Amino acid sequence: MTDRVELHHLGCVGYEPALAWQRATAAAVRDRAASEALALLEHPPVYTVGAGGGREHLRTSAERLERLGARVIDVDRGGDITFHGPGQLVAYPILQLRRRELRPTEYVRGLESTILETLRVCGVEGELVRGRPGVWVDGAKVAAIGVRVRGGVTTHGLALNVTTGLEWFDAIVPCGIAGAAVTSLERLLGRAPAMTAVEAALARAFERAFGVELVDADGACAAPVLLREAVAGGR
Repeated sequence: MTDRVELHHLGCVGYEPALAWQRATAAAVRDRAASEALALLEHPPVYTVGAGGGREHLRTSAERLERLGARVIDVDRGGDITFHGPGQLVAYPILQLRRRELRPTEYVRGLESTILETLRVCGVEGELVRGRPGVWVDGAKVAAIGVRVRGGVTTHGLALNVTTGLEWFDAIVPCGIAGAAVTSLERLLGRAPAMTAVEAALARAFERAFGVELVDADGACAAPVLLREAVAGGR
């Protein structure tokens, strides 16, 4: 029987409320008090600095970025600095790797497979580049991956540039890779794909990559009351 994972469509959510959702849901999954979950969402403009560091890869001051409407936040995922913003599809899987007998490296391979299949459905052929994390197209990065595993349960995940404003990446050395270009599905296709269509493609690719069935949760996030309040309040 295929495992069921709850799918949450969260819309555009502030980074910190979304992080609170991840932590609360992961804690509940570890305690076997909640189902595994996958959240699909967008963030308002924010730069996140991973556990590997990366503030030295800011090309301007955090204060200037805040004046432009983007915060800079240190987070506990792996990787360097990256950007999240409107038009970027973010996926946060909360999976129990121990029960699935998946090593963290195998989990990351599953996320890469999810992105590659999503791109293929959208008419783009992506690739993996040795020594360069994420997924690339013609030498430009279209998707980033950064994860954390605690107590066998995953948080953080992947970010795919759909119609993202690429000028935001000019303020950083993305993921600490000097000279690397960044792209989006919109730039690659010459048109703006519908976010709902990309979400659907990614959800199907995720099911195949991890052998699960996604069950729509209708936005009902049982564990994280904080997230529901933040979304309702527009924070």
